[in-house]
Amino acid sequence: MALPWAAWLLLPALLHQALSHPQCLDYKPPFRPPQELTFCVQYKDFGCCDSSRDREIMDTFYRVMGHLDEAGYELCAAHVQDILCQECSPYAAHLFDAEDSNTPMRSVAGLCEDYCSDVWKKCRSVFRYMTSDKDLLALEGNMAKFCRHLALDDVDYCFPHLLVNTKLNQNLGLVTADSEGCLQLCLEEVANGLQNPVAMVHANDGTHRFFVAEQVGLVWTYLPDRSRLEKPFLNISQAVLTSTWEGDERGFLGIVFHPNFKHNGKVYVYYSVEIGFDEIIRISEFRVSSHDMNAVNHSSERIILEVEEPASNHNGGELLFGDDGYLYIFIGDGGMAGDPFGKFGNAQNKSTLLGKVLRIDVNHNNHGPLYRIPPDNPFVNDPSARPEVYAYGVRNMWRCSFDRGDIHTKEGKGRLFCGDVGQNKFEEVDIVEKGKNYGWRAREGFSCYDKKLCANSSLDDVLPIFAYPHKLGKSVTGGYVYRGCEYPNLNGLYIFGDFMSGRLMALKEDPNTGEWQYHEICMGMGQTCMFPGLINNYYQYIISFAEDEAGELYFMSTGIPSATSPTGVVYKIIDTSRRAPPGKCRFHPIPVKTKSATVPFVPKEKLIIKTKTAPTKRPKVKPTSKTSARNRVTAQPPANPTPDWVEQLLKLIQGTGGNQKTSTTARPATTRAPKPKKSGKSSERRGHRKKSKAQSGADSKATSTELHNGAVRLANSQRADRGRVEIYISGEWGTVCDDLWNTKTASVVCRQLGFQYVIKAAKQGEFGEGRNLRILLDDVECTGKEKTLLDCKHKEIGKHNCNHQEDAGVICSHIEYTES
Repeated sequence: MALPWAAWLLLPALLHQALSHPQCLDYKPPFRPPQELTFCVQYKDFGCCDSSRDREIMDTFYRVMGHLDEAGYELCAAHVQDILCQECSPYAAHLFDAEDSNTPMRSVAGLCEDYCSDVWKKCRSVFRYMTSDKDLLALEGNMAKFCRHLALDDVDYCFPHLLVNTKLNQNLGLVTADSEGCLQLCLEEVANGLQNPVAMVHANDGTHRFFVAEQVGLVWTYLPDRSRLEKPFLNISQAVLTSTWEGDERGFLGIVFHPNFKHNGKVYVYYSVEIGFDEIIRISEFRVSSHDMNAVNHSSERIILEVEEPASNHNGGELLFGDDGYLYIFIGDGGMAGDPFGKFGNAQNKSTLLGKVLRIDVNHNNHGPLYRIPPDNPFVNDPSARPEVYAYGVRNMWRCSFDRGDIHTKEGKGRLFCGDVGQNKFEEVDIVEKGKNYGWRAREGFSCYDKKLCANSSLDDVLPIFAYPHKLGKSVTGGYVYRGCEYPNLNGLYIFGDFMSGRLMALKEDPNTGEWQYHEICMGMGQTCMFPGLINNYYQYIISFAEDEAGELYFMSTGIPSATSPTGVVYKIIDTSRRAPPGKCRFHPIPVKTKSATVPFVPKEKLIIKTKTAPTKRPKVKPTSKTSARNRVTAQPPANPTPDWVEQLLKLIQGTGGNQKTSTTARPATTRAPKPKKSGKSSERRGHRKKSKAQSGADSKATSTELHNGAVRLANSQRADRGRVEIYISGEWGTVCDDLWNTKTASVVCRQLGFQYVIKAAKQGEFGEGRNLRILLDDVECTGKEKTLLDCKHKEIGKHNCNHQEDAGVICSHIEYTES
């Protein structure tokens, strides 16, 4: 059941941090029972019992009451029913002290002392039939001690006071939001150790495997238990053109399985290659091996389409199959800044494939042409247009998706959502339709970019459904409309992100007005994510989103945006406010025959517990509304212009060395950097770091005569801007444990080393372990303004409860590029 639209409108108006933490005895969120309860009827709309458990509780009630006479029945029946039914309460885990799986669960729910006293006076004998708790029963003769034993440490949750506690119940069952209306969701780590994971797809064959593609040209198979096959599904890393440069947009960019993959075994991929001195976008078809369902036959490659790239950026990279069975290909405008090619740019030139959404028919292509043109493509009869073109006027669409439609009504089914990366001021989200012009380079978001072209009314361009300025983010990553089964409140919510700022965002359509309302997504604070296996933090650089075969939603991000950095993680998006009824979302995967060894999944990320935090000021976004005005704009951009990313990237390339990946033997080897780009924002999906001018490595370490308590250095790094943190205290160098390590604490270290900004607070020995040193500091908590870590709150020097696998590190920068 979808969350009512009125509830979404209320979310931004919430004036307090939600304190409620609904959780059932199975450590999962409450749900709406699929069938009405007949005994614990007070929880028939929302709680923790289905009709089967309701009947079991009713049987327990009659067993207990069978020990009482008629007068006792009349006096105690309501109390016994209420107490037994607390297992069905949305706060059952609180009431039974069950939130910590390591401690014994209560056999009787926590009762408020005044209520307990009343029950004790009337019906204390019933407890001997309700519980075998010897400690409780031993206190039966002493009301004060008996009720203290049943009391809860957290008085907000005792029964029955929690029923009238407005702090807990006014938003019960709705997506948790903070005081600024930011939706608080949680995450589950699904895969890790990946090299810039650019895509995650499924085969839609009933196996519920998922396949994760890395930018270097490797695709890995993951089984439903989240173990990974040791042998890659696809390995074309020798052919793929990419590099180690942070910010290189070339590489393996997209993969999709044919809708009929179960029978024809066809897979389509999108990647960069180099032929001579030309950089090429290639779309190829592979077939799965006849001997191994988890491996591609690499000799089966057939090149479907190649498009020459005039620059190394704006490579597009999305492949999708629509419900019509056709293959959709999303290609960037060719790169550089401002689409400078020809009179009006590639995106407006329908005779080129650059800056377009293409649609081709690759069905029945075993004989004859590798692809055909769908007869209803919009420009098949236009001699000045390429017949493959489905839509045009796009800059660099990075991640698109088809809406599966509402599970029950199919509302929204088939809509094509895309995130189109902007130039200097705005990022946008579009719904792509056949034959439409999406405005680039005349427009960037709702704003005019090329004023002369923008004034040309004959363009008839389509405005985005949403655009945001660069104070929110600088490179949109398109997402999905949630249509999964597990989290009903998210149904219909378009969830997407920004690569550079790391923001997760959401849009919800008002069915009455057609307007799209914006909500920011935050990680759950306080107790919101305190469920087993959940976390509330992720790496900043959001590369891509994905759906699994069941329709649940995921995203991929990385800590270092380089094709070869193994810091990529796949996260599943979780709503802890409400779940589907138990059993509703079960699926039974078709068994998978594996010939490769498996690598068990070991999660590495941890929940960050924050109890009280100062409110964070987040830039506001004005909601959009549909209008025909051609000069319409969204929220104003920041006063300071966005730094020129390409200039920064070129400085990085010119100032550092690095090895480029070589092509296959069939292609000439390359050692040259990406093609230079003209000034202007390259947009780009992957980040960059400007090399620090600060002293580096061992040369930066102070001599012993200069050392003072609290001095720091970065170890095991050839770059001065990153490494393991080592601190000097009382004549000894030691390491810092990362138990409470965060960006505020890391900023103290960066500032000591001469850097203005902290990019990342690295954890879990990411930059190696200082095994030859003692751990000198643990539980370090800073405000970010201290001069040294010793000025921060911390455990006694040398006292800790960790090991060197938790040695802390930092990545610092002279440039702030996460936000304007």
